[in-house]
Amino acid sequence: MTQEQITYLVFGIVLVVALVLDLGLLSKKSAEISIKKALYQTLFWVSLAFAFFGFMWWVEGSKMAFEYISAYLMEWSLSIDNIFVFILIFTFFNIRADHYARALLIGILMAIIFRVIFISVGIVLVERFHWLLYIFGAFLVYTGIKIFSANQDEEYDPANNPVYKFLNRFLPIVHEDVSGKFTVKRDGKRYFTNMFVVIVLLATTDIVFALDSIPAVFAISQEELVIYTSNIFAVLGLRSLFFLLRGAVNKFEYLQQGIAIVLIFIGIKMLIEIFHIKVPVYASLSVIVICLFGSMVYSVRVAKRKERQELKKMTEG
Repeated sequence: MTQEQITYLVFGIVLVVALVLDLGLLSKKSAEISIKKALYQTLFWVSLAFAFFGFMWWVEGSKMAFEYISAYLMEWSLSIDNIFVFILIFTFFNIRADHYARALLIGILMAIIFRVIFISVGIVLVERFHWLLYIFGAFLVYTGIKIFSANQDEEYDPANNPVYKFLNRFLPIVHEDVSGKFTVKRDGKRYFTNMFVVIVLLATTDIVFALDSIPAVFAISQEELVIYTSNIFAVLGLRSLFFLLRGAVNKFEYLQQGIAIVLIFIGIKMLIEIFHIKVPVYASLSVIVICLFGSMVYSVRVAKRKERQELKKMTEG
């Protein structure tokens, strides 16, 4: 077996064991996950991803290992935007909180399948048409500028989602959460429920986010091993991250700007390769860590400052 095949094999084994532990033994059906449990599960997935980083360094070398961890951190941070949208979807369709875990589990596993297909197609296209990388670069710069200047007060509206409109038009849907069931029979006719709709929206919404994140990973590395593993680790950790951050996701007010700067940087990094200028992977990782975690820390500080100011106004009033 080659080194790459060994790494894939270890990744597959780790993934199966981790899924059994996290999704099987640690999660009960129709049970709401507490913040404490979500913290443990998030630490479990993050630790697993960093442990794989160490293994990849040992087997594949430092360059590929740093590419992997850069791509993973990029995907992980972008998933926080997914969480905000997921919250709006659950709220809009009145899904009970004890059904969130099951819906996220199925939706995320579907999203992984879609991502693998999306990545596989992207790899084939880039191998045949290398110039697509420069289009990806320009797209990332454009997306970064757009995200940086976007109005954060504009909320995602599930009612305007084209997938929801399609489902609503062509499928018989009863707009209720019927004890977490996907279908229900009424008057001799089978109907789909809100739970079914939510799972489809969770999976397809992730594809929309993947349109930004996957080109960003291609900008960091064109190694198939890096692209697949970083994406899958980041997406699998999304469920526990949802329960950990769902009450505090709005406090990361400036994370959007941090992500935007990273996307612009990565896009420029990809574009300047036309002139045979290559940015070291260590520099890319430094920019990603500083921008993402810096924006999160700054957001939390600003949020605390605003809370203190509001509390002061209330006490003075």
